[in-house]
Amino acid sequence: MVYWNPIEVMPVDELKALQLKQLKMLVYKLYTFSPFYRQKMKDAGVTPEDVQTLKDVGKLPFMVKKDLRDGYPDKLFLATSREVVRYHASSGTTGKPTIVGYTQNDIEGWSESVARGLVSAGVGTDDVLQVCYTYGLFSGGLGLHYGAEKVGAAVVPASTGNTERQIDLVQDLGVTVIAATPSYLLHMGEVAAKMGVDLKKDTKLRLGILGAEPWSQRMRDRIYEQLGIKAVDIYGTSELSGPLWSECGDQNGIHVWADMTLIEVVDPNTGEPVPIGEKGELVVTMLQKEAFPIIRYRTGDITTMHEEVCTCGRTHPRIGRIQGRVDDMIIIRGINVFPSQVEHSLMTNPEVGNEFQIVVDRKGALDTMLVRVELRPEAFGDRVFELDAIKDRITHKLRGSLNVGVNVEIVEPGSLPRFEGKAKRVVDKRVY
Repeated sequence: MVYWNPIEVMPVDELKALQLKQLKMLVYKLYTFSPFYRQKMKDAGVTPEDVQTLKDVGKLPFMVKKDLRDGYPDKLFLATSREVVRYHASSGTTGKPTIVGYTQNDIEGWSESVARGLVSAGVGTDDVLQVCYTYGLFSGGLGLHYGAEKVGAAVVPASTGNTERQIDLVQDLGVTVIAATPSYLLHMGEVAAKMGVDLKKDTKLRLGILGAEPWSQRMRDRIYEQLGIKAVDIYGTSELSGPLWSECGDQNGIHVWADMTLIEVVDPNTGEPVPIGEKGELVVTMLQKEAFPIIRYRTGDITTMHEEVCTCGRTHPRIGRIQGRVDDMIIIRGINVFPSQVEHSLMTNPEVGNEFQIVVDRKGALDTMLVRVELRPEAFGDRVFELDAIKDRITHKLRGSLNVGVNVEIVEPGSLPRFEGKAKRVVDKRVY
């Protein structure tokens, strides 16, 4: 097994001792130099002396998105403007954007984190990696870019859009690895087929570094079946540092570098930790960030945590694939439904294409849920009884897996919206 940094296989007890040392230093620094954090800790009745074990992180207050927005643009920074070398920002679609600053050490740490993940997934100096994430204030593109360059891969900074041109670049430059959202990669496959290009046979693509939206194991399988690309899951958020962590080639979960990060998984409602391996909300403490330090940030992402040593030999903890977001959860008649659950169920049907849309509405006092589903072109015929039979099978599977009433509408291939960035799967028409 190839490692980028020997620390990836550091003994677990040494890793935890390092984490505790860094956590204590971070808490002391923030209590001493950050008016925001000092007040937060005082309100919670906590001082740096109260943090003596890793479990004591639970005594510290959570940070949430509102804290970051209220601190706009740089009230939460510890670095001066002269020390900051780059800014990134969230989209700000639901309020003020979140501005994140980086010192040179922050950039180096971010690139190191991505480099470890890419090497663990099998990326090396012989690879050509095409980045199909947006470049600019969004942190996805540059995060993958610098990490790939660090490991010696050639980088194609394609960004998003102009899909036919993207496919030309994949062919002309011998691209072997592609970084994109999983939905956009499947869209590229559709466009390539219309161009007469078979990504399996006519390109050197072998590996996809995919993230920025929840996706299921079924979609991973479909990407390999349709495109011949091994799909590797990555994780990051704009508030932390964009893409940070990746699955290794064994795909037993996403490796979280414990020398840089301390993670928890908590009950979204109570904030209390859940048992290892159980589903909850991911909470992240960045142990080494200088410009924009962050403690116990509630990401809103639903996942699981695993602490046993990976089959690849890496000793750092792992998280499972993101199963949805707390704020993306749809509540239908008291039942919690995540778009990723719908996707997983749909992808078990061989006739179903790669796109779907969930439409939530309310009739009288009752919520309704409609799933609009594209079929594969070869499955979409003009025989009504065949389409009705497919629709009934899909409906039965969805109702069984979601435990909620759901209606299904079969639509023509290519009729649902496509997205170059994160797929928008839910249309909620309910009036509150």
